Amino acid sequence: MSSREVRPPSGPRPSLFLERQSYRRRRLSDAARLLPFLGAALLAIPLLWPRDQSGPEDVPLSSAIFYIFTCWAALIIASLLFGFAAKRLGTAEDTEPETDRWQR
Repeated sequence: MSSREVRPPSGPRPSLFLERQSYRRRRLSDAARLLPFLGAALLAIPLLWPRDQSGPEDVPLSSAIFYIFTCWAALIIASLLFGFAAKRLGTAEDTEPETDRWQR
Protein backbone atom coordinates (compact mmCIF):
# COMPACT_ATOMS: atom_id res chain seq x y z
CA MET A 1 0.00 0.00 0.00
CA SER A 2 1.56 3.28 -1.05
CA SER A 3 1.60 6.42 1.06
CA ARG A 4 -0.29 8.26 -1.71
CA GLU A 5 -3.40 6.11 -1.46
CA VAL A 6 -6.34 8.09 -0.10
CA ARG A 7 -8.41 6.44 2.60
CA PRO A 8 -11.73 7.84 3.75
CA PRO A 9 -11.57 9.24 7.27
CA SER A 10 -13.29 7.35 10.03
CA GLY A 11 -15.68 9.11 12.36
CA PRO A 12 -18.49 11.56 11.75
CA ARG A 13 -19.03 12.63 8.17
CA PRO A 14 -18.66 16.38 7.63
CA SER A 15 -21.95 17.91 6.57
CA LEU A 16 -22.30 20.44 3.79
CA PHE A 17 -25.64 21.66 5.12
CA LEU A 18 -27.11 22.33 8.53
CA GLU A 19 -28.50 19.37 10.41
CA ARG A 20 -32.23 18.89 10.04
CA GLN A 21 -33.06 19.54 13.67
CA SER A 22 -31.07 22.76 13.91
CA TYR A 23 -32.47 23.92 10.56
CA ARG A 24 -36.02 23.28 11.71
CA ARG A 25 -35.37 24.96 15.05
CA ARG A 26 -33.99 28.05 13.31
CA ARG A 27 -36.92 28.26 10.91
CA LEU A 28 -39.32 27.85 13.83
CA SER A 29 -37.62 30.68 15.72
CA ASP A 30 -37.74 32.84 12.58
CA ALA A 31 -41.48 32.23 12.29
CA ALA A 32 -41.94 33.00 16.00
CA ARG A 33 -40.09 36.29 15.53
CA LEU A 34 -42.47 37.25 12.74
CA LEU A 35 -45.57 36.51 14.85
CA PRO A 36 -45.73 39.97 16.53
CA PHE A 37 -45.60 41.68 13.13
CA LEU A 38 -48.37 39.44 11.85
CA GLY A 39 -50.39 40.24 14.95
CA ALA A 40 -49.88 43.98 14.52
CA ALA A 41 -50.98 43.75 10.89
CA LEU A 42 -54.06 41.71 11.78
CA LEU A 43 -55.04 44.06 14.60
CA ALA A 44 -54.59 47.10 12.34
CA ILE A 45 -57.04 45.83 9.73
CA PRO A 46 -60.10 47.32 11.53
CA LEU A 47 -58.51 50.74 11.04
CA LEU A 48 -59.07 50.28 7.30
CA TRP A 49 -62.78 49.50 7.63
CA PRO A 50 -65.19 52.25 6.52
CA ARG A 51 -66.33 54.66 9.22
CA ASP A 52 -69.27 56.37 7.56
CA GLN A 53 -71.76 56.66 10.42
CA SER A 54 -74.81 57.21 8.22
CA GLY A 55 -74.00 54.82 5.37
CA PRO A 56 -75.04 51.20 4.98
CA GLU A 57 -71.39 50.12 4.59
CA ASP A 58 -70.60 50.84 8.23
CA VAL A 59 -69.10 47.92 10.17
CA PRO A 60 -70.82 47.36 13.50
CA LEU A 61 -68.70 47.79 16.60
CA SER A 62 -69.64 44.30 17.76
CA SER A 63 -68.12 42.82 14.59
CA ALA A 64 -64.91 44.79 15.10
CA ILE A 65 -64.62 43.70 18.74
CA PHE A 66 -65.29 40.07 17.76
CA TYR A 67 -62.60 40.29 15.05
CA ILE A 68 -60.03 41.74 17.46
CA PHE A 69 -60.82 39.10 20.11
CA THR A 70 -60.54 36.32 17.51
CA CYS A 71 -57.15 37.63 16.31
CA TRP A 72 -55.96 37.91 19.91
CA ALA A 73 -57.00 34.32 20.67
CA ALA A 74 -55.44 33.04 17.43
CA LEU A 75 -52.14 34.75 18.29
CA ILE A 76 -52.13 33.15 21.74
CA ILE A 77 -52.81 29.71 20.25
CA ALA A 78 -50.09 30.22 17.60
CA SER A 79 -47.54 31.23 20.25
CA LEU A 80 -48.46 28.16 22.33
CA LEU A 81 -47.97 25.93 19.29
CA PHE A 82 -44.59 27.52 18.59
CA GLY A 83 -43.59 26.96 22.21
CA PHE A 84 -44.61 23.29 22.20
CA ALA A 85 -42.86 22.70 18.86
CA ALA A 86 -39.66 24.36 20.11
CA LYS A 87 -39.74 22.28 23.27
CA ARG A 88 -40.28 19.09 21.25
CA LEU A 89 -37.42 19.91 18.88
CA GLY A 90 -35.13 20.65 21.81
CA THR A 91 -35.84 17.34 23.54
CA ALA A 92 -35.55 15.35 20.31
CA GLU A 93 -32.14 16.88 19.67
CA ASP A 94 -30.90 15.92 23.13
CA THR A 95 -32.04 12.29 22.95
CA GLU A 96 -30.98 11.15 19.48
CA PRO A 97 -27.90 12.68 17.89
CA GLU A 98 -27.70 12.18 14.16
CA THR A 99 -24.27 11.26 12.89
CA ASP A 100 -23.48 9.78 9.53
CA ARG A 101 -20.56 7.41 9.37
CA TRP A 102 -18.34 6.90 6.37
CA GLN A 103 -18.65 3.50 4.81
CA ARG A 104 -15.52 1.45 5.35
